[in-house]
Amino acid sequence: MSYLDRIRACNNFESTHYLELLIANQVYGQVQPAFAEHLANWREVFAVTDTQVALNPNLTDYASRTASVAPVLRALHEQGVIDTWVAEAYPVTHRFGGHAELEIERAATNFFGVKTFGIHVNGLVKTAKGIEVWVGTRSLDKPFWPGKLDQMVAGGQPVGLGLLENVIKESQEEANIPVELAQQAQAIGTIPYRQEGWRGLDNSTIYVYDLWLPEDFVPENTDGEVIAFERMPLAEIARLTETTDVFKDNCNLVNIDLLLRMGMISPQHPEHAAILNSLYIAGNVKETKK
Repeated sequence: MSYLDRIRACNNFESTHYLELLIANQVYGQVQPAFAEHLANWREVFAVTDTQVALNPNLTDYASRTASVAPVLRALHEQGVIDTWVAEAYPVTHRFGGHAELEIERAATNFFGVKTFGIHVNGLVKTAKGIEVWVGTRSLDKPFWPGKLDQMVAGGQPVGLGLLENVIKESQEEANIPVELAQQAQAIGTIPYRQEGWRGLDNSTIYVYDLWLPEDFVPENTDGEVIAFERMPLAEIARLTETTDVFKDNCNLVNIDLLLRMGMISPQHPEHAAILNSLYIAGNVKETKK
């Protein structure tokens, strides 16, 4: 295992495994052929070929597209094809804050391979022994990554919320962090990745935040998504990230970014240049053009 292995695990996208999702003659996502077969049953909404899934061009605006796609997604969930339901709307867009063609249920985003966004907050504490990091353990009844370690606060970015607004909301729900403290979170940068799995393509960008906390502050979960918090030295974060699989996959990316910034992965590390060259570029593995 290595840091590079962690990055590659989140960037295993191969375009030859997918059909392009077309909306208004532009590619907005990637669809696995098996899921496309289900969409083909709604010919008034989707046109499916050997290479593409195209949204009906007669649906020309955000509202009509959203209204037409929504019952398809609900039916596929009732059939068990879409295995979960979050009841959060995500925009279908090329970039955060950019023009969106429609909105879809969060649980369907991987099935369509559309661009998604999320926030991850590093809970950092300065101690006499050095910097320590608050880490959460995900609930065992979470549908994905149960029992894995996670950042202190993390969450997807739904329609209608700004990034800092989401940081504040998730901080309250996941760690009982007061608003006046959460709003001090510092925006650090972004980490894109494209990870394929059985549900499709997780085509995401993480917005990374650092939140420096008082040494006597102890996070407390209020929404049942975390079963425990633990404060770890940076060296332990480094060891667990590099040599174990205890962290949720995309959390490893945030850990590596933090370790680079804090000097724990130094220029003397044998893979330092390769880590820098791959961490911040989505799809750094081979992508074959159709």
